[in-house]
Amino acid sequence: MSQPRSEQPELLVLRALMPAQMEQLEQAFRLHRYDLADEPNALLDAVGSRIRGVVTGGVPGFKAEMLPRLPALEIVSTSSVGTDSIAVAACKEKGVYVTNTPEVLNDDVADLAIGLVLNALRRLGDGHEYVRSGQWAQRGMMPLGRTLKGKRMGIVGLGRIGLEIAKRAEAMKMEILYTSRSRKDVPYTYHATPAELAANCDVLMLACPGGPETRHLVNASVLAAMHKDAWLINISRGSVVDEAALISALERKAIGGAGLDVFDNEPHIDARFQQLENVILFPHHASGTIETRTAMSQLVVDNLKAHFSGQPLPTPV
Repeated sequence: MSQPRSEQPELLVLRALMPAQMEQLEQAFRLHRYDLADEPNALLDAVGSRIRGVVTGGVPGFKAEMLPRLPALEIVSTSSVGTDSIAVAACKEKGVYVTNTPEVLNDDVADLAIGLVLNALRRLGDGHEYVRSGQWAQRGMMPLGRTLKGKRMGIVGLGRIGLEIAKRAEAMKMEILYTSRSRKDVPYTYHATPAELAANCDVLMLACPGGPETRHLVNASVLAAMHKDAWLINISRGSVVDEAALISALERKAIGGAGLDVFDNEPHIDARFQQLENVILFPHHASGTIETRTAMSQLVVDNLKAHFSGQPLPTPV
């Protein structure tokens, strides 16, 4: 039997979950839709003192400035694996739990990473446009791409997602190299720094976490270490790359190109990216499948229900 509505914990929704999971939340909690509010500040003024949980995602995250306006807050549950947009330290200082959604998106993100590699080397998008535009009939065979077999993929960050990418790349007969905070017990070649890795690979794959520690980890010197036909693929966070340095390298054709799922200032990306022919753009959608987004949403629900029923949190940060 469900709780009387007046006794239900009150949640602030900064970003909605999938429909079925929103229905579950509506049954178990009293929801306040910050994401739909015409006057979000007025909503916080009216209900902020009663909010005990927050539902959010990697965008918009959860900023520390919101904490003073939510004095009863107990938990922030984000539908994302990354927590760089969540004020985790500030929450912990206030005794507020933070949960995320690891593991459930590993396969889809790794699949998309390989998709970007295929697009980069085998020119899938170019081929699509070549046929659609009529160039095939007019010009004959399109320019050649490059094989994946034997190419060296250097992975920056060999965590859960990085390992899944490595498995897929191995199946395509690529050689795997990596750099990470520490050596892993894996049969791959380790390089101590991103620059050293960049100098020894054909595809530099970014799969590390975002946040201050990795901000501009890939900078002008790392890009300069890449050879002129090498591609940068980023499915981590936009902040990991110095975008000004990357755009300069792309404009000068100092590297082969870039396949990007993430950017600074999403979704209002630097307009120069849209003018470049040697870049593949994807709208931060690596985990964007119905199945994975449903699993992520369910994990948010499970964390909230566990917290408010006094059970251990499934995935605390």
